[in-house]
Amino acid sequence: MLLKYIYDERLAQASYLLGCADAGEALVVDPMRDITPYLELAEANGLKIIHVVETHIHADYISGGYELAKQTGATLHVSGLGEGDLAYNLEDKSDITINYLKDNERIQIGGVRIEAFFTPGHTPEHMSYLVYDTGAGDPIGVFSGDCVFVGDVGRPDLLDAAGLMVDSKEDGARQQFHSIQRMKALPLYLQVWPGHGAGSACGKALGAVPSTTIGYEKLYNPAFLHHNEDAFVDWLLSGQPEAPRYFAQMKTVNRVGAESTQNLATPQRLDDSALSEIAQSALVIDTRNSEDFAEKHVKGTLNIPFSSNSFSTWAGWYVDYTQPVYLIADEAQLPAIMTALQAIGVDNIGGYFALSAVETGTIQTPQIEPQSAHERDDIMILDVRGQNERDEEYIADSMFIPMGDVPSHIAQIPQDKPIVVQCGGGVRSQVVASILEKHDFEVINLLGGISAWKNAGLPLNNN
Repeated sequence: MLLKYIYDERLAQASYLLGCADAGEALVVDPMRDITPYLELAEANGLKIIHVVETHIHADYISGGYELAKQTGATLHVSGLGEGDLAYNLEDKSDITINYLKDNERIQIGGVRIEAFFTPGHTPEHMSYLVYDTGAGDPIGVFSGDCVFVGDVGRPDLLDAAGLMVDSKEDGARQQFHSIQRMKALPLYLQVWPGHGAGSACGKALGAVPSTTIGYEKLYNPAFLHHNEDAFVDWLLSGQPEAPRYFAQMKTVNRVGAESTQNLATPQRLDDSALSEIAQSALVIDTRNSEDFAEKHVKGTLNIPFSSNSFSTWAGWYVDYTQPVYLIADEAQLPAIMTALQAIGVDNIGGYFALSAVETGTIQTPQIEPQSAHERDDIMILDVRGQNERDEEYIADSMFIPMGDVPSHIAQIPQDKPIVVQCGGGVRSQVVASILEKHDFEVINLLGGISAWKNAGLPLNNN
């Protein structure tokens, strides 16, 4: 048996290629939209991909399941246990073979098989998959998708957060409790291969190591330590991070299958002189690092540094999927930037500007050291971190709006004084500063964020 781990650092998303070398066959679990790694791995190991398997309708990235099945001739296997608008509906994908799986259904590749293991909770249709080496008889591992992570379990509130199923999170949490009981009954030695690692918004405290075992999770995973259903529900629903706004779009697209990337147009370079006008009415993402952006940029452009592993997630907070998006980018990085955006379904790129276009800019974002900010009484500090970070500690009298919610709360931010934007380390705050500049705020970025504030020995409030 051959098992290969493929990981997208930007989305903290794990996928897997499982192969039988003797048979020359392989299957892929939860492929990302860029299918190149799977094709290359299969070729390098002399394998033919004959099955593609999804654990659930993903909310945080566009699945490559349809595209991989189309290019390889593989059968696409998805859960057949959802209902209504929350179930897969791939009926228009008539150019591939689709199998809607039920609990305990089996898929074979040579001497290896996987068995569907129904684990609803994160989503109503969620499937995990037990892995058997048929020469041994007992399962050796489980692809747990978003049911079980290292040290955590999948959150059940995303359908609520995405506006797709109101007041569903408690039912989901109760389903998750029973799915965890089912997981707890598996052998202690069983390897667990989860769908995400640390940094994913699909849970609240995911571990960074790529795999675990049932036995380890039974000892240390808080979800496995809860024996009372009501207490489990209370624990699971508390402290979940903000759900990025683009999650609703991902659920909608993945339910029916995404457009093939082969059909997407290549973005064209635009004339530098057009940048200022386009930035007034459209979303223009300047992908330079925050320091370079602060020194000089065009008013109205949104700074999301491509150098950050959160590039895709931050872009997803602000993209309007009904409108074109424009880019300012190093042309050498453009293919990688496109892949990162297409991973979250940002396919409508109106064009791009080369880095020379920023020379038409006249805006600088002032920066301020924590000590100087502390000494001023004519400013408002705007904390744009997540709720969990805010709950730990915060700067007294600061205003709190998570970074993704700033555009919809612009009217709440005072314009009669300078706004000092603060995050954890100074990058997210620069993203938000660029948003506020477009709305004519007087904006200053807090250098180093709350980490620098603490290092300067300045006071903080603790909850």
